[in-house]
Amino acid sequence: MDWNRYRAEFPVTRKWAFLDHAAVAPLSERAQKAMVAWAADLTENGHVNEWIWNDRVEEVRHLAGRLLNSDPLDIAFVKNTSEGIGIVAEGFPWKPGDNMVTAAEEYPANVYPWLNLANRGVEVRLVQSRGSRLELDDLVKAIDQRTRLVSLSMIEFASGFRNDLDAIGGLCRQCGIYFFVDAIQSLGVFPIDVRQTPIDFLAADGHKWLLGPEGAGIFYVRRDLVDLLHPVGIGWNSVVHSRDFSRIDFRLKPHAGRWESGSLNVAGITALGASMELLLEIGIVEVGQRVLDLTDHLCAAAERAGLTVFSSRQEGDKSGIVSLLPSSGEVRGLVRRCREQGIVINQRAGRLRVSPHFYNTNEELDRTLEVIMA
Repeated sequence: MDWNRYRAEFPVTRKWAFLDHAAVAPLSERAQKAMVAWAADLTENGHVNEWIWNDRVEEVRHLAGRLLNSDPLDIAFVKNTSEGIGIVAEGFPWKPGDNMVTAAEEYPANVYPWLNLANRGVEVRLVQSRGSRLELDDLVKAIDQRTRLVSLSMIEFASGFRNDLDAIGGLCRQCGIYFFVDAIQSLGVFPIDVRQTPIDFLAADGHKWLLGPEGAGIFYVRRDLVDLLHPVGIGWNSVVHSRDFSRIDFRLKPHAGRWESGSLNVAGITALGASMELLLEIGIVEVGQRVLDLTDHLCAAAERAGLTVFSSRQEGDKSGIVSLLPSSGEVRGLVRRCREQGIVINQRAGRLRVSPHFYNTNEELDRTLEVIMA
């Protein structure tokens, strides 16, 4: 693979060694051009060409379907992961005494919507990790006859631990409970197949590993579960004849589209689609292997330099997120030092977090370690 060819599509590389894709990623040049083209058309023509952009939205929906191996109609565009989680949290038919299970180390977006159900009598069970790993046995112990749903990130945002979706989804099916996946730290880098893995619901914003803008993400719901959820956030676009504005006919779309309540973020979706095309052109398996090769290099070099690699690097556990414990120096200060040297990393849970994408290089990673250890 000629990675330099694709590296050229990221203008951010002219100024920065950008190694913080687990936060907010830079746009690809393709995504930027897509947004500019939409803005130029709207500026010059108003809504005259609206149909062109509506067609583009549907093309991007099909791209998302390719990423998940799902029917495109099972995907709704949302403004962020939190919105997708909220659709399920608020729409699920909870009964007092029910509980749901998630990880104690989850990003707040996958905790607060569930905690908000306390006034409906729903208990949230937080499973602690053992070091950098979330053990399947501990999830099993948290599940009982009143558990209705498990919600987990495919990759934990602070540690970089990759949950085994097949094993967890299989456990949920065996127990007769539902499985929600927060895929924001994985989609675009690691394959997800909702036809093979027992996933009932999934959400992911596009501004991390998908290399899109903020405000444009996807929500997946298994078709036979559409009517399980009470529809929240209903609007003019939620119904079957949504474009017939003079006709009041309250029949909801029989698929995920019912949660697209009104006008969409067409600019964001268009740009997201451009980056999806780039990732699919390279191949998700190839992107994922490249990211793992980079993080393997980083971890080996970090340990030689005297840094502690907190993230589990076992096969199946490792991801594009590497959590490091420095031998000396306060992590926020180290992040600032890197920024002053043109290197973008971050900190989470009191540790340094480095998250390279496929277009990064081993040389950038080596330079990062030199600055941290200086």
